[in-house]
Amino acid sequence: MSTLAHTMMTAARPADSGLVGPGELDRYPYAESPGADRVGPSPWDGSDPELGRVGRRATGSRGRGLHGQLVQQLGQMIVSGDLGADRPLVPEEIGQRFEVSRTVVRESLRVLEAKGLVSARPNVGTRVRPVSDWNLLDPDIIEWRAFGPQRDDQRRELSELRWTIEPLAARLAAGHGREDVQQRLGDMVEIMNHALAQGDGITFSRADAEFHTLLIQLAGNRMLEHLSGIVAAALQVSGGPVTGCDRPTEVSLAHHARIADALAAGDSHAAESAMRQLLTVHPEVERVVPAPREH
Repeated sequence: MSTLAHTMMTAARPADSGLVGPGELDRYPYAESPGADRVGPSPWDGSDPELGRVGRRATGSRGRGLHGQLVQQLGQMIVSGDLGADRPLVPEEIGQRFEVSRTVVRESLRVLEAKGLVSARPNVGTRVRPVSDWNLLDPDIIEWRAFGPQRDDQRRELSELRWTIEPLAARLAAGHGREDVQQRLGDMVEIMNHALAQGDGITFSRADAEFHTLLIQLAGNRMLEHLSGIVAAALQVSGGPVTGCDRPTEVSLAHHARIADALAAGDSHAAESAMRQLLTVHPEVERVVPAPREH
């Protein structure tokens, strides 16, 4: 049990697509002066001094070092509104404030650009983009919104998306007899059962996220599979203090088991019905979003 839990619990996150390639750092002529093209006071003035030491904090870095931590810090500031739309982002100023190199700043801005949070244009530099341009399906943006001023909207939107995605995925998955994936779904239910008995909310949460990711993959629809990261992010940010599916309960576990059994039996109606019952047991709109997770 312990080996299986350690090897299968951590849900995989897609790699960032915004990392720069060789020779791409100077694609745009960013402003060099910290005071260039600035309107009003610096967005960094008066902020928590510890935010400037990204190498000394573990704020959602996901193991990506200084670059990942800076992406996290800047992303949270943009999504929370601390860095408003059309705000110029000057690499030198960011580097000085967060005590990182210019290369780290540029790589981080490229990732944020890929997420739709910022834009870089010749002779203009990098600016924050409006919400309408953000990639709201990006798992990082989902998390940042869930812990910011837009938490209520994010929670409701995630709940509505899950109601759209997961019952359909369960119905489709019942028609695909991939025994290897069905066995892994059963393994996840077993791990959740063991975690519930041990009061281990973290392991329960990870098995829960893996269960839902596997189910969507089993549906055999590549477009739905592309959305599996959304469901995983929803489970991580919309639950209780340490779990992704509210507090682990026997009722929740029973619904997961019924879904797995229906899939193994090829009963699409029962699988879809059990998934709807599970989502009803855990309506995200009724939850209080916890503080940001430490990694």
